[in-house]
Amino acid sequence: MGELARAPHEAMLYRKAEEGAVDCFLCAHRCHIPPGKRGLCRVRENRGGTLCSLVYGMLIAAHVDPIEKKPLYHFLPGTESFSIATAGCNFQCDFCQNWQISQAARAREIPGQYATPEEIVAAAQRAECPSISYTYTEPTIYFEYARDCARLAKEKGLRNIFVTNGYMTAETVEQMTGLIDAANVDLKAFTETFYHERCKGKLAPVCESIRRMQEARIHVEVTTLLIPGFNDDETQLRELAEFLAGVSRDIPWHVSRYHPDYQFDQAPPTPVSSIARAIETGRKAGLRYVYAGNVPGASCEDTHCPNCSATLIEREGFIARVLGLAGGACQKCGVKLPIVQ
Repeated sequence: MGELARAPHEAMLYRKAEEGAVDCFLCAHRCHIPPGKRGLCRVRENRGGTLCSLVYGMLIAAHVDPIEKKPLYHFLPGTESFSIATAGCNFQCDFCQNWQISQAARAREIPGQYATPEEIVAAAQRAECPSISYTYTEPTIYFEYARDCARLAKEKGLRNIFVTNGYMTAETVEQMTGLIDAANVDLKAFTETFYHERCKGKLAPVCESIRRMQEARIHVEVTTLLIPGFNDDETQLRELAEFLAGVSRDIPWHVSRYHPDYQFDQAPPTPVSSIARAIETGRKAGLRYVYAGNVPGASCEDTHCPNCSATLIEREGFIARVLGLAGGACQKCGVKLPIVQ
């Protein structure tokens, strides 16, 4: 790793249009990009009628993280995941908590150091990580790179994880199927107004991505960052939880505390009482697994058997202890659980 990239990489999932333009259908913006211009993500550029990824191999972050940090609670619990990112995002959330790298592609020159998929997989193996996570920014916008890493990782027996805003197309989910094993989708709110005003996107495609990934047998978990006064009213939380339960009652829902960051300081940090209320709302909607995020010491971080109430996984922060689970089944009552070990 470390050599600067020299040549752009031809993008996937686009078609040529009239007058040298191209139509990108990687994400739900479905950008129409004239010659010499970039899509809304700012990392895909039309060069003479060829859509090019400007971030292929341009690594901006690489760390070994507990998988619970993604957060994934029901996928390889207690393990570490080799986590990577390039610059860029197809959203422009004014409350982004990774804005230093997610919005870095807004500059003309895109930062990063070149690393091949082979180098990424070798680094994951050296770190003895059973998975690679495409995270920190939005992996959809560097899908070509993630796909090539994922293919090689699969050959080496590693799992692949997307931590995503879910703003991809059906075509992209089809490409993910069989390569991406798990995803945590950031469902930011449950109104089109919030998505339009705060994220510069739409809600409906995110909901469709959750459905499609679930149908594709990708392990799905969902995170919602509660922002006081903006996405935490009772009706919105109930409708969000009912939507998830309608897809599957076994989808884990992580409800996380917000703190002011980036360009948004219009709300205070989320009260713990709001997190508790959202958890209760999720359970009433029929979700079997609802967890608190960014609430140290919360008892609702643990996983219990829905049949006999035995504690299966005990958590403290990002430390997980698997206590009563073997082969995805409760050791006490034997019931099979939606947990991948």
